[in-house]
Amino acid sequence: MRFDILTTFPEMFTWDDTPEGVADLAGRPALSLSIPARARRAGLATWHAHNIRVWANNRHDKTDDRPFGGGPGMVMTCQPLWDAVHAVEALDPRPATRILLTPQGVPLKQAMVHELAAKPRLLLIAGHYEGIDERVVERLAPLEISLGDYILSGGELGAMVLIDAIVRVLPGALGHEDSALQDSFSTGPGPIPGVAPADQGPALLDCPHYTRPREWMGMVVPEVLLSGDHRAISAWRLSQRLRRTQARRPDLLGPGGGLGR
Repeated sequence: MRFDILTTFPEMFTWDDTPEGVADLAGRPALSLSIPARARRAGLATWHAHNIRVWANNRHDKTDDRPFGGGPGMVMTCQPLWDAVHAVEALDPRPATRILLTPQGVPLKQAMVHELAAKPRLLLIAGHYEGIDERVVERLAPLEISLGDYILSGGELGAMVLIDAIVRVLPGALGHEDSALQDSFSTGPGPIPGVAPADQGPALLDCPHYTRPREWMGMVVPEVLLSGDHRAISAWRLSQRLRRTQARRPDLLGPGGGLGR
């Protein structure tokens, strides 16, 4: 799978897979993500950051200007982004799904992550400043995605989050093939008792997890996890996922937020 990121800050997209998990970029902001690094080594995914300024046809490589009508901030202009998208899309014969990271977009859900993971190529547009000229957005017609009801300084961090979420569901990206099935917002294997099929989807939070020692500060590991009875353990984990989801995110269980009978 190929990711192309259009940004005015391409130096942010340097993933490092050192043992320390730290990317040294002379103090510049960056993220070091072990799962994308592992996927890159395994040949499951590649990513390429492209500086939109390369396609600016002005003297100072500007990609923004003051907004018509006045107001604070700057607005990304049409021409550099339009030319960048088409030039980058021509670098690979695979069709690219255009995505714009924006707080005005569709909220990102795990179901969408799985849908995007099935695409051969994604082109991520990381907006910046006050916004992007609406005319180029309308012409490019990207899928607009939001990470949530909050504002970041730009779309770069959102693009990184999206890449990590997608890559980790690619077969072979995780250390154990069933790891993603046990994540929050996954139903896990098998149907969910008491929840209508239409509401099952990627809906449940994860269950509690424990490791050694068996007792810590007077608190003990649930006995069922020590029993060796895998059927009982699976049933306990499912019941904990349902209980935790109802307590913390009842909205994920559909209308009423109940477990049903």
